[in-house]
Amino acid sequence: MTTYPWYGAGVKSADAAILGRIFKPDGEDFSPEVARSLLKLEFDAQDLARMHELAVRGQAGHLTPAEESELESYRRIGRLLELMRSKARSSLARAGLAA
Repeated sequence: MTTYPWYGAGVKSADAAILGRIFKPDGEDFSPEVARSLLKLEFDAQDLARMHELAVRGQAGHLTPAEESELESYRRIGRLLELMRSKARSSLARAGLAA
């Protein structure tokens, strides 16, 4: 499995390649308004609690197949969110603005 350092270890090459084509890390920047809006996106408290619960159960080896799928969904969305935030921070930095 190929990984991409700008996306994180363990990411499937297909996922990283698709996201790379969408976000183009060295491509056109987000506008400052879009970048700041993206930096405000976050999981709500209920989702954070659920992710923690699933992670703890997963470490103990007690996840059902449905819970494993749910946890993987949270991971994928989290990676996407972090990729968007990274591009947003880079966009602001290149514009000479603080994040």
